[in-house]
Amino acid sequence: MDMLWSGWGDPAKAAPLPDAVTGLLRDLLGVTPRGSGSASLEEIAVPPCPLTDAARMALTGCVGDAARVRTDAESRIRHTRGKSTPDLLRIRTGDVADVPAAVVLPGSHDEVAAVLGTCAEHGVAVVPFGGGTSVVGGLAPEGKRPFVALDLRRLDALLALDDVSRTATLQPGLRAPECERLLNERGWTLGHFPQSFEWASIGGFAAARSSGQASAGYGRFDEMVLGLTLATPEGTLELGRAPRSAAGPDLRQLVLGSEGALGVITSVTVRIRPLPTTRVYEGWRFASFEAGAAALRRLAQDGPRPTVLRLSDETETFVGLAQPDRIGSDLTRPSAGCMAIAGYEGTAEDTADRRTRARAVLLECGGEYVGEEPGDRWAHGRYNAPYLRDALLDAGAFAETLETAAFWSALPELYEQVRQALTTALTGAGTPPLVMCHISHVYENGASLYFTVVSAQGEDPVAHWAPAKRAANDAILAAGGTISHHHGVGTDHRDWYAAEIGPAGVRILQALKAELDPSGVLNPGVLVPVR
Repeated sequence: MDMLWSGWGDPAKAAPLPDAVTGLLRDLLGVTPRGSGSASLEEIAVPPCPLTDAARMALTGCVGDAARVRTDAESRIRHTRGKSTPDLLRIRTGDVADVPAAVVLPGSHDEVAAVLGTCAEHGVAVVPFGGGTSVVGGLAPEGKRPFVALDLRRLDALLALDDVSRTATLQPGLRAPECERLLNERGWTLGHFPQSFEWASIGGFAAARSSGQASAGYGRFDEMVLGLTLATPEGTLELGRAPRSAAGPDLRQLVLGSEGALGVITSVTVRIRPLPTTRVYEGWRFASFEAGAAALRRLAQDGPRPTVLRLSDETETFVGLAQPDRIGSDLTRPSAGCMAIAGYEGTAEDTADRRTRARAVLLECGGEYVGEEPGDRWAHGRYNAPYLRDALLDAGAFAETLETAAFWSALPELYEQVRQALTTALTGAGTPPLVMCHISHVYENGASLYFTVVSAQGEDPVAHWAPAKRAANDAILAAGGTISHHHGVGTDHRDWYAAEIGPAGVRILQALKAELDPSGVLNPGVLVPVR
């Protein structure tokens, strides 16, 4: 099924906010329900398809069937932008300024390559579309030329599985749940479970350098990738003859994180792991975010490392976002401290051993064991936060997320500076925010910070948020963080990404794009700054 066009996921899973949270929004943040509701799908007026008859016929020839070049209003609306809060607020008002001219559904690598060649010939831009879950403007190209959404859902197969090498070759349109099902029934798992898991695609994971909630144990998606096939207007790249190579720079790293700006990923070879026989999740409480972060660093650096390891700050713990299906349940507690979740997956023997040794470290670092219930609740609600965001928007609140990463020594300052930037900007605009944060991906040398911001919407919510977002981005770079740990660059972060990599880095990217995409049809304005 398609995702909800004006929100996240499956509409049947939507749920209203608990009364305690509604009261908190009203009393603490001044949030009141907005007077006008959202436009309906049928009410949205979509401009006529701007493709020439010649371009449309040529695209039909590429995919072999006119039904695979969709120009109806509903298909185009469902492929308009991604799922950031500004994206949703705009589509709910009927704003389809970024609507694609058509939705094209190729069924093979050759068809993808043919579409790219045709679009270059006719001056039509191309936006690869997997799960449609981008939250950084990755599906809204810049420029005035018409563009097509290249929906990869027909490329959804498990192409090969090598039990000896422990690898699987997957097509890009394969959704994560179906990928897990196909691997699980053969005794394997990918181990990649981001918050977008229920809707995101394999190609999107690679194109955005995704990181899953079990990254402490299984690694990031880019660490799983061993091989790639990339279709470009100038030919095909086949990359990855061996797990590692000294044959020059690793071109796989140019494709990972390229966000459709250099080509379209048509297959990915990944390493797989045996399906775990045991999964145990548990909760720990720390007196402060600083104390909890120190405990996480101990485990990340010296072990044993759990499969899942995350820590919510005081505000996120107080609100209950550490366990999404219990949001609002701790609001009566005067001090909830900071909730950490540790999870262990593997064989029964390995899980028990790591859990015992990790428990000793956490206790030594001042942690209080609070049982398996918080861990089980986190696991049960781990994919529910985007639905919660929709409920907040429905209630008249503004809710958005942003994330970064840094070395351990820089993390405290990064945490304080981003919180201060958001609080100052939104309070100054008359909408004091609730700023929450958690650490959800840890490494030997650093970790990520994931912020959730909730405030009143303001008269024009999208315009109201923009200065706060800019302030947060500026603070991230000033404090030594990267502009994105796993959401990607898109158009929202492109200018800060350019500052992060410097003028020489920008010229390298522009040269790559000019070589692989000389007509500039691939996701214009996304990732790569325009010359």
